[in-house]
Amino acid sequence: MQSSLVLEDLDVLAEDATYAERFRRLLQGDLDFHGKNSTYGNHSWHAFPAKFPPQLPRVFIRELTKPGEVVFDPMMGSCTALLEAVRLNRKTVGCDIDPLTLRIGAAKLRPIKVEHAAGVGRRVVEGARNSLANHREWLESKLHERTDEPTRAFIEYWFAKTTQIELMALLHEIDLLDDLSLREFFKLVFSAIIITKSGGVSLARDLAHTRPHKVDKIPNSALDEFQKRLQRNLQSYQPQPGITFRICEADAQNLPIADNSVALIVTSPPYVSHAIDYMRAHKFSLAWLGHSVDDLSSLRRKYIGGDAISKLRMESMPEYTRSIIQRLENLDKKKSLSLHRYCSEMTLVLKEMYRVLKPGRAAVLVVGTSVLRGVNVETQNCLGEIGRGVGFDLVHIGVRRLDRDKRMMPARWHENNGTTIEARMHEEYVIGFLKPETTRCE
Repeated sequence: MQSSLVLEDLDVLAEDATYAERFRRLLQGDLDFHGKNSTYGNHSWHAFPAKFPPQLPRVFIRELTKPGEVVFDPMMGSCTALLEAVRLNRKTVGCDIDPLTLRIGAAKLRPIKVEHAAGVGRRVVEGARNSLANHREWLESKLHERTDEPTRAFIEYWFAKTTQIELMALLHEIDLLDDLSLREFFKLVFSAIIITKSGGVSLARDLAHTRPHKVDKIPNSALDEFQKRLQRNLQSYQPQPGITFRICEADAQNLPIADNSVALIVTSPPYVSHAIDYMRAHKFSLAWLGHSVDDLSSLRRKYIGGDAISKLRMESMPEYTRSIIQRLENLDKKKSLSLHRYCSEMTLVLKEMYRVLKPGRAAVLVVGTSVLRGVNVETQNCLGEIGRGVGFDLVHIGVRRLDRDKRMMPARWHENNGTTIEARMHEEYVIGFLKPETTRCE
C-alpha cells in the first residue's frame, strides 16, 4: 500500500518535479489535518460555519506560489485563505457579496496596534456604560432612528430589551472612532458576541451553525461579553507582513480582476440549495450594522446555491452532470432546478476563474456534496466535469475527511439519525484544476 504524503510535515516537494506533478502530489496527500490547531491568530476572531482549516490553503500557497505572487479567493468567506497568503508574504485579492464576510476580511487583514486598541476598547466600554447610566432614553431613540420597521421587529423578536440598549450603547461609541482600522476591528468584535458558537447576547441558539432557534434565557451582559471577546482577539492577534491586499464587493460570476493576473486560486464554493444558509445567521449582526432585513433578504437571493429559479439563465450542462440533474428531476422538479441553477452559476464562476488565472497555474476548490431527495448530487464530480468544459485540466480530486468534533456544520454529530445533513457531511473534496499553458483547440 502506498504511504500517504503528510503535507504539514513537508517544507518543499521534490525540486525536480514539474508544477503539475507537485500539484498532483499535494492533492493525493493527507488533507485532513486532524489534531492541528485551526484557531491561531486572527482566524479565531469570528465564528464562521464550514470553514476549512488554515493548514489546507497554506500548503497549496506555500508549495505552488512564491513570495509576492497573487493569491485569489473569489468567494472568500471567513478570509482563511487570504490570511494565510498574507502570512506567507503573498499578495492577496478576495471577493464576496456577503456584507459580513467583507467586514471580516477587512478587519482580519488591516493592521492594528494591540496596546492602543486595548486602550480605545476600554474607553468604548466606559462610554457605553456612561450612556446606559445617563442617556438610556436617548439610546432608545437612536435605535429607533437607525432601523426601519421590519428590522426593528426582527431585533425586538431576537434580542431582549436590555440587550438592545446595551448593544446600541456600544455601537454608538464605536461609530465615533475616526480610525477606520479600529472601527472595523471593534465592529467585528461586536458581531462576534452575537454570532457565536455558544452563548451570545441574542435569544438565538445555533447561530454559528446558521440554524437559529429562539430559546428562553437571560442573555449575558453585552458589555461584559464585548470586553471578553476584545481581550481574546487582542491576545490572539498576529501582526501581518506589509503585503498588499485587496478586498472587493463582487460576484464571483463577474469578477473585477484582470485576465491572466492571478498565480493561484484557493476557494470554497457554497453547498447546493442553501444547505448552509450564511445570511440566515449573518443578518443577526448585520441588522445592527446598518443593513435592513428586507435588503438582506433580497441579497440572499443572489447567493450562489439558492433555491429561487425564476428569471435565471440556465447554462447547458455536460453529460454526467446533466444525468444527475435528470435523476433528481424524476423525484423532485424543484430540487432539480435548484441543482441546475447551482451548476449554471458555478459554470460562470469557473469561466471567470479560468480567465483571471495565469496559464500553467492552479485553482483549488474545496467542496462538499449534498444529498437531495436521496440522490447524492456528487458536487465534486459535477464541478470537475464543468471545469474541464471551460478549459481546465482536472489534475485530481482529493478527499478530506472532516474532523467532526471541530467542523462547524449544521448537524448534531453525535446522533446518527439518518438525516441528509449527516449523509452529506462526512467528507469533502479538494478539486485541483490546472490552466493549460496554451489554449486547447476545440
